[in-house]
This record gives sequence, C-alpha cells and structure tokens, in this order.
Amino acid sequence: MANEVILLDYWVSPFGMRVRIALAEKGIKHEYREEDLRNKSPLLLQMNPVHKKIPVLIHNGKPICESLIAVQYIDEVWNEKSPLLPSDPYQKSQARFWADYIDKKIYEVAGNNWTKKEEEQEAAKKEFIEALKLLEQELGDKIFFGGDKLGFVDVAFIPLYNWFRGYEAFGKISVYKECPMFSAWANRCMQIESVSKSLPDQDKIHDLIVELKKKYGFE
Repeated sequence: MANEVILLDYWVSPFGMRVRIALAEKGIKHEYREEDLRNKSPLLLQMNPVHKKIPVLIHNGKPICESLIAVQYIDEVWNEKSPLLPSDPYQKSQARFWADYIDKKIYEVAGNNWTKKEEEQEAAKKEFIEALKLLEQELGDKIFFGGDKLGFVDVAFIPLYNWFRGYEAFGKISVYKECPMFSAWANRCMQIESVSKSLPDQDKIHDLIVELKKKYGFE
C-alpha cells in the first residue's frame, strides 16, 4: 500500500490511547492490532527490538516507537489537518516540556494512589494533587492546553483521565473537589469525538485495577 498505517497497541494503555487520539483527530485510516503483552507478537519484537513494548506506529513498514514521538510524527506527516503542536518555536518547546512533565511526573505519582499501602496513601494523594494543581496553573483560563482547540499536551494528558475512577476509589480522592479546573478541562476533552471514541470505558479500567491490586498484593 502507498500509505499503510498499522498500530500495535493494548486496549488499556494510556500511551497507546495518545496515538489513537492523534490518528482519529487527523482522520487517518489504519489497522489496529491488539497485542497480548504476555505473548508478544513477532511483529512487535521486530518493530521495537529495543524496548519491546507498545505502542508502535508502523507507517509503510517503518516503525515509530514511544507514544509522544509517534504523536509528533503523526502531526508532522499529516500536517494539513488539525495541527497538534503550535508553529511558534517557543510555544512548541513549552508544549513538549509539559508533555514531558506529564510522562515523568504525573504518571508516576498517579499510580502511587493504588499501588501504595494504606499508611503511604496520604502522602501519595498529596503529591498527586499538587502535581495536578501545577498543570491547572499552566492551563489557566484557556479552553484546552492547546488554546481554543485540542493540542499536543491535551493528547498527552487526557488518556490518564480514564484511570481516575480507580485512583479516586483506592486513593480516597475527589479530583473534582480538589482540582475543579482540571475536571472541567477533562469534560471538555471528552466531548471531542476523537477523544471519546479512543478511550475505553472507565469502569473496565477500574475493574482491571482491582484485579491488579489483588495480583500484585497492593492491598
């Protein structure tokens, strides 16, 4: 095919969700292949021999690994529709900075809400809320992090929202009460078809967290 696009992914991966949203936002036809992470396909091992993990975007036989890199690739190749990164170099650098912050800070502290023991959860909760409030400051009075439309930081961050029901249940947190600006932003994102159709049901993720807590002894 002249423009073959394949996505190797796993349904619950927030990193894979980023790539799904970007593909949907651009209207890119692609083949979705669900991976069994306990029995990884030969194609996945071939396309991502370094990290051996999803998501992997394959465009005309060439792999693009790591979700933020894949989203930037999609934005650059299919640049005629719905740009995700700003054209201004400084604004672009800031979008990349906050996406990197989400990867290095938010995902780690968010997971602590269900992996830490009960006596450690209060500290985990505090750190999580403080990290969210910092992002609220960056959002300010904008509709989206990208301004008046969905942008790179929004795509990087919104997949984590689907995990929040589990975080709230086990971390005893009300994100709505603690971070109302964040909650309002998340609701706006979920009104966008490319987002809502790319994210799995929150209840299914909640049930998965229950299973993982039992499996790994996070009780």
